[in-house]
Amino acid sequence: MKVLVLGIGNILFGDEGIGVHLMNYLKLNYKFTSPLDSNQTPTHSLEFIDGGTLAQALIPLIVEYDFVLILDTVDVSGGKIGDVYSFSFDALPKQVSWAGSAHEVEMLQTLRLTQVMGDLPQIHIVGIIPEIIGEDTTFALSKELLSNVATMEAEAIKQLESLGFSAQKIPSPLPLQEIADKSYKGFD
Repeated sequence: MKVLVLGIGNILFGDEGIGVHLMNYLKLNYKFTSPLDSNQTPTHSLEFIDGGTLAQALIPLIVEYDFVLILDTVDVSGGKIGDVYSFSFDALPKQVSWAGSAHEVEMLQTLRLTQVMGDLPQIHIVGIIPEIIGEDTTFALSKELLSNVATMEAEAIKQLESLGFSAQKIPSPLPLQEIADKSYKGFD
């Protein structure tokens, strides 16, 4: 099974980049192990990709995987900054509009278009309600988001473990804010 962790968001606008930042956090701070077949060969592959705000340009990438875990921000009727939501794309909750910013609208349209074409793999979204900062650029994440991002992290790990991966956090992990501050450089 080919699995993709896809971080979505605009890293220049604080909380709006949390999908990319958390994807990098998982990639840098965890060791993931695939289940093995009877020959002790890994049965799953796992990749981490910064999808930024590319939306429809991601279609050729998305269709190459069997399962895509999307990390992003969400807009939720009645929700508050820092609330975390986890759902299958096939069971998009009515209160989740996933349309709080331009990149979210485009990502939702991208997934729907891929679904209409019949090429959509299994998709699971883990999202958090961001603080909207307006037009000022910043790498700083809000206190509300930082205080609840552990829930988002745990839900992402839970989804990967449900696929058979084991996850082990490395000693002395890099803090999320430090990753956000350096995210414009990218991480190998």
